[in-house]
Amino acid sequence: MRFRQVHLDFHTSEAIPGIGSAFSKEQFQSMLKTGHVSSITVFSKCHHGWAYHPSEANEMHPQLSFDLLGAMIEAAHEIGVLTPVYLSAGLDEKLARRHPEWLIRDAEDKTRWVKDFMTPGYHEFCFNTPYLDILLAQIHEVVTRYDADGIFLDIVGSRKCRCQYCVADLRAAGQDPRDEAAVAALGERTYLNYARRVRETIDAVKPGLPVFHNSGHQRRGRRDLAHVNTHLELESLPTGGWGYDHFPLSARYAQTLGMEFLGMTGKFHTSWGEFGGYKHPNALRYEAALSLAHGAKCSVGDQLHPVGLMDEATYTLIGAAYSEVEMKEPWCAGTESVADIAVLSLEAAREACPGGQALAGRPNQADAGAVRILSEGHYLFDIVDTAADFSDYKVLILPDEVPVWPELAAAIAEFTAGGGKVLATGRSGLGPDGTAFALDLGLSWQGTNPYRPAYFRPDFVPGPLLPASYVMYGEGQLVTLAGGQSLGSVENPYFNRDVFTFCSHLHTPSAREESGPGMVESESGIYIAWDVFSDYADNGHLILKEMVLHALSRLLPQPLLQSNLPARGIATLQYQPAERRYVNHLLYASPALKGRIEVIEDIVPLRDVTVTLNLPASASVGRVYLAPDMEELPYQTGEDGSISYTVPYLENHAMAVVELE
Repeated sequence: MRFRQVHLDFHTSEAIPGIGSAFSKEQFQSMLKTGHVSSITVFSKCHHGWAYHPSEANEMHPQLSFDLLGAMIEAAHEIGVLTPVYLSAGLDEKLARRHPEWLIRDAEDKTRWVKDFMTPGYHEFCFNTPYLDILLAQIHEVVTRYDADGIFLDIVGSRKCRCQYCVADLRAAGQDPRDEAAVAALGERTYLNYARRVRETIDAVKPGLPVFHNSGHQRRGRRDLAHVNTHLELESLPTGGWGYDHFPLSARYAQTLGMEFLGMTGKFHTSWGEFGGYKHPNALRYEAALSLAHGAKCSVGDQLHPVGLMDEATYTLIGAAYSEVEMKEPWCAGTESVADIAVLSLEAAREACPGGQALAGRPNQADAGAVRILSEGHYLFDIVDTAADFSDYKVLILPDEVPVWPELAAAIAEFTAGGGKVLATGRSGLGPDGTAFALDLGLSWQGTNPYRPAYFRPDFVPGPLLPASYVMYGEGQLVTLAGGQSLGSVENPYFNRDVFTFCSHLHTPSAREESGPGMVESESGIYIAWDVFSDYADNGHLILKEMVLHALSRLLPQPLLQSNLPARGIATLQYQPAERRYVNHLLYASPALKGRIEVIEDIVPLRDVTVTLNLPASASVGRVYLAPDMEELPYQTGEDGSISYTVPYLENHAMAVVELE
């Protein structure tokens, strides 16, 4: 995979004349060079359903007079730029109006994306219909006729469908189309059959050609769904509703799968489908660096004007980021994540827990909250599923609602027996029936606290704060000690807010009476009685972060990395085994909320950023320098074997390279 990719959309109505009329090989090549682009995903078929080349398997756009796909591939290859080819797999609007019976339907017979044909928009196809054979013929035609460097198939995934084809299949198998589990299971079989047949179709012509099926989200805990792809492209446009917390969550999981992957952002002010929207160059610089820091390559989404003219403002904008990426590539290839902490994703745990799949649609802010707290604390962590080897880590976090069934309990017991520590919060650690702890955390569960909100009074100084009664807005649990030690107590309010018993504007104050432990330490780890990660994702209450950071200071007294970066700073550590060197990525930018959109404009430089690394004892350091400038960094070795250095100037992104002897 190349580091500097562009994903070029071209969803173009048949009502627009002159399609591709301004396309020029020279102008196309000039813009790719301006953007420092090394791979561009070009298009065979759009959401409207049209082909952008002569076709027997499809219909060429009625306003196009030449082979636009072939011209783009030829122009790009001439200057050494790769050209994966895009086909809209799930959407084909011209065909949707001819064969509405092939569309995904819900229980009320409404279509997916837009609910009917009187609303402007697209309609998604079911792959359990004759449409699949049409799509496969289109794919076969592209890989046979064109020198594609890969295939990108969009708008796919496991779907619940009650079209008449799916209803008939369920009934033929003796199942009830009203049974949600049966419908979901058929959706998974339909998707995996589609993916298998796509692979067979491509391999019959070009064995091993890269393929990516874009569902918009890589489900944590579903490695089988990940591995139908040759690589992953993590769609995560911060301004398009994903926000700046989304990509690190996806990437910290993706890198544990052993697959190449890239981070896909966009050049848009908002999201896909926008014409005339541009983000600040500093935003793209930061987003590209964020990908590199998490072991990913880079992709930027663009949308071509119907006349086929590449936009100079866009490629100048992309070039501001990609010119930097180009210089940094040697230190970002073939990397492995270095981490102290494993966060067992709540999403992944629900996927693996017997019966837990029924919870898959429930809200999950716990994973995102864990990423935010650990990032702000500058801890090194991975997001993992239950197939991960916990022994690779020192601390395992179970965020908020992770059920523990016998097989998982045994894996965690083996982890703690080997010296690992657990941090569990909220309902995490309870068995699937939710009646008792399945882990030995030095406590017994008594039930959910009927008071909400309740209060936490720590027995420690919480960071920059002082001990006090801190309001806990989320659900809390009541526990009693069973061998553990209390690190702080629960305090309940005088009463819950009710029509006849309420106090002040929001909630009733603490009655200042201890009502059991709220944070417990045992030989296995630490338990916190509230959903601190979900609550932090929702409201950012400082005490929630300080509770977690205090717990980690006890469970992980000597973390791999420590830094004086501000909270919004990002610190990661990647290892390049082929070069025997660690690469410490440091980033800093502060997104601002403008209306409903998080944007980055100004990047305020930082000076004298300090870092201490506690590398394995076998890692003998040869030198430390800043890449790509090759500026030597003086470093000090501590009595404990740690090394410390200071990055004198950080503007957006710095890479401190620790070469081993």
